[in-house]
Amino acid sequence: MPTKLLPILMLALAPMLALAIPATPQALVVAARKQVGVTLQYDPRYERLAYPGGDVPIERGVCTDVVVRAYRQLGQDLQVLVHEDMRKAWQVYQQQGRWQMKGPDRNIDHRRVPNLGTYFARHGTSLSPSKEANAYRAGDIVTWRLPRNLTHIGIVSDKQSWSGVPLIIHNIGEGAREENILFSYPITGHYRWQPR
Repeated sequence: MPTKLLPILMLALAPMLALAIPATPQALVVAARKQVGVTLQYDPRYERLAYPGGDVPIERGVCTDVVVRAYRQLGQDLQVLVHEDMRKAWQVYQQQGRWQMKGPDRNIDHRRVPNLGTYFARHGTSLSPSKEANAYRAGDIVTWRLPRNLTHIGIVSDKQSWSGVPLIIHNIGEGAREENILFSYPITGHYRWQPR
């Protein structure tokens, strides 16, 4: 089997194997890192997705897809979890979003940064954004405000820069990468969510 196909095969089989993987912060980092070199494009287009377990092709996606795919490898389907939570608490989510939707949409709910932030705040721990590198642990989720008022999300890595700043696993426009961007943009959210 060509070595380029192995990561794709592993990601495709991950939902079936997820029951054996404990949902620890370290496992989340490992699951996110498996996307580096596999997800090569940033592609924000809207698509109709299967439900549950729907995803765009692994070689493309957006920042939220990195988070969704990593948790899915650990047996947590954020497509279902976020969509169902939005159905129960639509007003809470609508206040956080900047779109004019009339109700939840299982094709896109989990692919929007404000929705993931709201879900993690409601079902995990919401921490104050900090400018101290040691406030961030491997497996934490961070959101940012980018230029032009765009939102972004990534997973804190277990690796650090030469100056001790945790790296971030994310997709900001050129595919999944592990980079030193934690303090490159204003931080808008810091979450810990370890599902049971």
